[in-house]
Amino acid sequence: MYRLFPRRSLFTLFLAFSLLTGCRSPQVAGEDITVSITADGKTQNVIVPAGSTVSQALQAARLTVGNLDRVEPPVYTVAGNGESIIIIRVREVFETEEQIIPFERQIVRNESLPEGETRLVQAGTNGRQELTYRRVLEDDMEISKSVVKSVTLQEAVPEIVMVGAQSSFAPLPIPGKMAYLAGGNAWIVDTSTANRTPLVTTGDLDGRIFELSPNGTYLLFTRKSTKPADQEINTLWVVRTNGGKPFSTGASNVVHFAGWIPNSSSIAYSTVEPRSTAPGWQANNDLYRYSVTTGERRKILESSSGGIYGWWGMTFSFSPDGKLAFARPDGIGLVDVDGKYLKPMLDIVPLNTYSDWAWLPSIAWGADGNTLYYTSHAPPPSLVSEEDSPFFDLSATSVATSATVQVVEQTGMFSYPSSSALHGNVREKEYQIAFLQAIFPAQSETSRYRVVVMDRDGSNRRTIFPANDAPGLEPQTPVWAPGPIAGQSGDFIAVVYQGNLWLVDSGNGQAYQVTGDGLVTKIDWE
Repeated sequence: MYRLFPRRSLFTLFLAFSLLTGCRSPQVAGEDITVSITADGKTQNVIVPAGSTVSQALQAARLTVGNLDRVEPPVYTVAGNGESIIIIRVREVFETEEQIIPFERQIVRNESLPEGETRLVQAGTNGRQELTYRRVLEDDMEISKSVVKSVTLQEAVPEIVMVGAQSSFAPLPIPGKMAYLAGGNAWIVDTSTANRTPLVTTGDLDGRIFELSPNGTYLLFTRKSTKPADQEINTLWVVRTNGGKPFSTGASNVVHFAGWIPNSSSIAYSTVEPRSTAPGWQANNDLYRYSVTTGERRKILESSSGGIYGWWGMTFSFSPDGKLAFARPDGIGLVDVDGKYLKPMLDIVPLNTYSDWAWLPSIAWGADGNTLYYTSHAPPPSLVSEEDSPFFDLSATSVATSATVQVVEQTGMFSYPSSSALHGNVREKEYQIAFLQAIFPAQSETSRYRVVVMDRDGSNRRTIFPANDAPGLEPQTPVWAPGPIAGQSGDFIAVVYQGNLWLVDSGNGQAYQVTGDGLVTKIDWE
């Protein structure tokens, strides 16, 4: 028996069915797609479900992708029907090879040779280095090659040719041995200014340390490091003055001080830590002792903050009898070597430079070892703060009585006092002090200077070099001859003037030019 529905009910059912089917998602015409994959020199077609990503297509083709491989289009892309997928195989290859480091040719002017004459001082030798390359290959085709590591197996030795540049300067007899630094090389002068011999010809001496041993047997010096400056600034070396190969002390980053300990074959030195920011280091304010004969090394002072502006560092000075003084931006004093501590003597108002450098008071012992001469920061003339005062004096203090006197007013911040050798009889030994006087004391940071000589008590003061109508000197320490020369009214003082070595008679101010190449930067004399 059939049941009949009313016409209106049939229409309602049809409308509901139409609404339900209209709410369903549209159906993709096909359930699978075909993609083309090219890899490893082959191309294959793969059928995958519609909506699959490139990664899923590669999985269906049983292809793996390495960490360096590139896929085009990227693996996260949804693949379309007929899509072309390419896998580019990328690999790294590391190779090492040895290369020759060609030696350089250096020309050294020598005024002791006739003009135009040449002499081979040192034969050049090629060096060797091992380079490690990183090669990147795409489908076995090289797309890049770069050096990732370089190891020097053997340093190149430069060829050094001495070229005569004989000057008209008359030779002068000198006592002891003199060393000077010119063009990054060390020279030794013995007996006469005509007898000059190259001592170190590497061309890399930086001049921070350049000091002869008290008996003139050794030269202590620093060389620029081959490493980046923020890793190592320089290295400390020693060479015999009678010839021989320089040898390293094993010390590095020596900026402010290294010197010979009296009556020994040992040195003392202080170090810094390199920094990439100005001034290029952070001072350790330490002190070490090193024997150049045994290689023994021990610490005298532990690292410390170094007081005000201690980041810049401190310096030291040995008296002839072995006492050790120190100077730092805020004072001077003595070092108890046995106790391994500092004994402050005098406070000094530090200079506010408003820059990335700090001012260090210069110190020098008198020849008798009882008096310490130093540059003091003078009070300001007005309401300027003490740290901003532009004036500096030369003062002296007795280590025996602690009495302190102002010897010379307004010398400038770079007065660099220096003592002559002792003169006179056994009972009454005398000595003189040379120092630099700023031409413009109120602007002594940028001023040039003149050499002044005085008796140890400040009397008999006279300016000896250069003449008043000539340009002044750059700041430096005047270097006294170790003894007198017959026929001279006073002991010689060696200075660098306009890049040349000059000898000045401290008695009458007579000056003699020794070199003419304009390359001299440092002098020492023992």
